[in-house]
Amino acid sequence: MRAVILAGGLGTRLRPYTVSLPKPLMPIDGEFPILEIILRQLKRNGFRDITIAVGYLGEIIEAFFSNGSKWGLNINYSKEKSSLSTIGPLTLIDDLPENFLVMNGDILTDISYRELMEHHLHRGSDVTVAVSKRNAKIDYGVIGFEGERITSFVEKPQYQFDVSMGVYIFNKRVVDGLQEAMPYGFDNLMLDGIQRGLNMTVFQYDGYWMDIGRLDDYETANAEFRSLRDRLLGKD
Repeated sequence: MRAVILAGGLGTRLRPYTVSLPKPLMPIDGEFPILEIILRQLKRNGFRDITIAVGYLGEIIEAFFSNGSKWGLNINYSKEKSSLSTIGPLTLIDDLPENFLVMNGDILTDISYRELMEHHLHRGSDVTVAVSKRNAKIDYGVIGFEGERITSFVEKPQYQFDVSMGVYIFNKRVVDGLQEAMPYGFDNLMLDGIQRGLNMTVFQYDGYWMDIGRLDDYETANAEFRSLRDRLLGKD
């Protein structure tokens, strides 16, 4: 099975750490770079052929992981000359299989990538998006009104949403129609896909997931890693 890892972002929300180190190489608990954890998980789930889409400081990622033989993987690299957003980098890869996994290179989760792929294939989907529930708290009193008359009030409400985990399975036909080397984001794909009537499905996941994109999330991941190590990496 084939996986594409998106690792070309600037990591601006994790500065100053990412001034000289790409975000996917940020260490968790001082031991493993985030991307190494992902690669170990992918191997355990049967993904041996990995393409890492790199951009900012990509040469450091390539020097660290090389061809992947140290981890029993076959790793190659796709290089962006300019930012192509989330989906655009896929247009630079000319040997994509019929169905393949795509994920961000800064995610800490214990999801089964194999089960996600099986879910996608069983349903014959064009796109499968792994989703997780998240609560959003509004730190204000929310007022509802009609005209000028107040009709409702809720103090600091919380709302629950199903959000994208940054882990997807795509069928190759989704990428085939895109213009090569042009910026195209996940938001564009969702909106265009809905309009075009693509078969897009979700894989609901209620296990552990952390998007390590902000300093507080990175600190949380470091604090939680030891207790989650066996779930994330498996027992040796």
